Amino acid sequence: MTLSQAGVHKAPPATAPDAPPPGRRGPRAEGARPTWPAVTAAVMLLLALAALSLSVGAGEVGPGRVLDYLLNRDGARADGRLALVVGDLRLPRTLTALLVGAALGVAGAQLQSVTRNPLAETGLLGVNAGASLGVVLGIAVLGVQTSFGYLAFAFGGAVLASTVVLLVASTRGGGSPMRLVLAGSAVAAIFRGLTDVLIVNSPEAYERYRVWVLGSLAGVEGWTTLRQLAPVLGAGFLLAALTTRPLTALALGDDLARGLGHRPGATRAAVAVAVTLLTASAVALAGPVAFLGLLSGFLARTVAGPRVGRLTLLAALFGAAVLTGSDVLARVVARPFEAPVSVIVALIGAPALIAIVRSRRSAALAMADPAESAPPPRRGEPAPPKPDLTLRYGTWSLLLPRRALLASLGLAAALLAAVVVSAHAGQSELGLARTFQAVFGYGDRLDVLLVQKFRLGRIVAGLAAGAALGLAGCLTQTLARNRLATPELLGVNDGATAAVLISASAAGTFGAWWAGPLGALVAVLVVTLASGGLGARGYRVLVVGLAMSALASAVIQVAMARRSLNSASSLYIWTNGSLNGRDLAVATPVLIGLAVLVPLALVVARRLAVLRFDDSVASALGVDPGRVRLACLLLAVALAGLAVGVCGPVGFVALAAPVIAGRLAGPARVPVLGSALTGALLVVLADTLGRVLFTGVEIPVGIVTTVLGGPFLLWVLLGRKGSPA
Repeated sequence: MTLSQAGVHKAPPATAPDAPPPGRRGPRAEGARPTWPAVTAAVMLLLALAALSLSVGAGEVGPGRVLDYLLNRDGARADGRLALVVGDLRLPRTLTALLVGAALGVAGAQLQSVTRNPLAETGLLGVNAGASLGVVLGIAVLGVQTSFGYLAFAFGGAVLASTVVLLVASTRGGGSPMRLVLAGSAVAAIFRGLTDVLIVNSPEAYERYRVWVLGSLAGVEGWTTLRQLAPVLGAGFLLAALTTRPLTALALGDDLARGLGHRPGATRAAVAVAVTLLTASAVALAGPVAFLGLLSGFLARTVAGPRVGRLTLLAALFGAAVLTGSDVLARVVARPFEAPVSVIVALIGAPALIAIVRSRRSAALAMADPAESAPPPRRGEPAPPKPDLTLRYGTWSLLLPRRALLASLGLAAALLAAVVVSAHAGQSELGLARTFQAVFGYGDRLDVLLVQKFRLGRIVAGLAAGAALGLAGCLTQTLARNRLATPELLGVNDGATAAVLISASAAGTFGAWWAGPLGALVAVLVVTLASGGLGARGYRVLVVGLAMSALASAVIQVAMARRSLNSASSLYIWTNGSLNGRDLAVATPVLIGLAVLVPLALVVARRLAVLRFDDSVASALGVDPGRVRLACLLLAVALAGLAVGVCGPVGFVALAAPVIAGRLAGPARVPVLGSALTGALLVVLADTLGRVLFTGVEIPVGIVTTVLGGPFLLWVLLGRKGSPA
């Protein structure tokens, strides 16, 4: 930083003959870019896209007639059909696209500037999910139907999400780009889980939600909605413009910003209010549109550099251009139907996100691996390990780790108790003693039928799926040496879900179970190739996984929107992870897979533990790192895909199970068996809780694990012992 930047001016030295005289600007500083030509080009592009938006539509009204209407040539505005198509449909829709795109672009640029994080974006950081939760709360609970009512509830949800995001950013270690994005994913997961709780048992609310959640401008008809929300958008834009100078000072550091007369706390609060106003208005107008703020900020920073004022202006122009162009594409790519605009934006934004993390400038943009930026562990005097148990029979011997063995026995006992409680829980008044007898086939025939036919099959399916998810999470976490590298964060679960939905018949039945592993394999291949191979840095794999997950989620939402209400409602419950209607026949493929894959995982785990060291050390010990990584990856994909094929994407089990099992078994072992037992225990307990939490209403197991798993992910991210190393 120079003295002039700090507000202290110094006369140029005599040896600087080319220095400009006082009162004139010197040469452009290093790193500055000529942005005004870019602004002019962006404005011209925006005008062209707006003209194209006015000229494209279902009605046979071409550019000439649109121009006649705008200029009122030959009394064109008196033509009722022309006035309807252009004045009441296309013109307000185009203006809405421009304003919503600009709002999300400015919100993304503001978030990226205040958090100093190139990955900050309202969709990735959970602000869109918070606004969506507010809207769904108004729809499902209070029956809100007006756009202004949507705005009020969206504003409340966005305020809550923005507050959580800024608190995470100010927490120790929480402001690093990767941690902040993952914390935003956790916040978004919590809000999405609560949203699912509200609509999963309400077909009416779900019918309105499944169209709105795709993000679309097709519902913009007339000027009423835009007129109601224009003052809020204007206030958000004005507040964002007023914060550009304080944000520029804040980029120099809090101390220097105070020295220049600014208050960092007030600046962050003002940015939070501006982002909330813009995001809430955009969500109320067009639904949640992710990636737009990220893409706009990335393009603007590439052109303008870090200068906040020009960055914000260009982000607004790029955001408006991208959304308007995406809306035009949404009208023409699937005629006579209209594609969701959020899917078009995701197809553009996801590759942009991958480009950011693969860019050589990622280090300059503060894209550091959380494991690399974490402080080194404190080395104290290690406690002497307890001796392992050795079983001998003649010349044969078996070494059993004492702590891991005790942990596995304890988990097995807890799992047995959870099975009995789950078999007992339900709407029928069945005593615990009668339940225990019915489990083993004794007692009243109706009791035996109820427990063994309906409840035990569901429990076995949950045990199998939970064990598969726990084991898959253990393999991926150990392989990546990162506690956050789980199937759901790598896009594997969503890829498997999309494959099962694609394979489902038009009648609404579930797809073939084998589609889950196939979709998971495709997803992991895409993530691996896009992130640079199996040896890629951890943050690259995670961010590419988030992009893959967003793309697969968009495919899932489109598939659901194209189905009838009855078919979509049943599949929607499954896509959130549900054991309802699952039985032994459904669980059989997973049980067979576990019987084959668990022994293989135990064999691989011995070699996998060696990969905790460097590849050179592993090779010196006789282990081929490439083969072990490939074997573990294929095992994890097969297990996660099988689990999704049975009960849908049950989130956060693969994250929590290895962490809990590792704490119980100790850091010296790869907790393969303990992770499987813990995963089975978590799924059975979550399913039981979902069945008994509300009388007469069943909450799918995946929603329960998502709502409870989000805070767990935040604890792993921000806890003293939870750094993802």
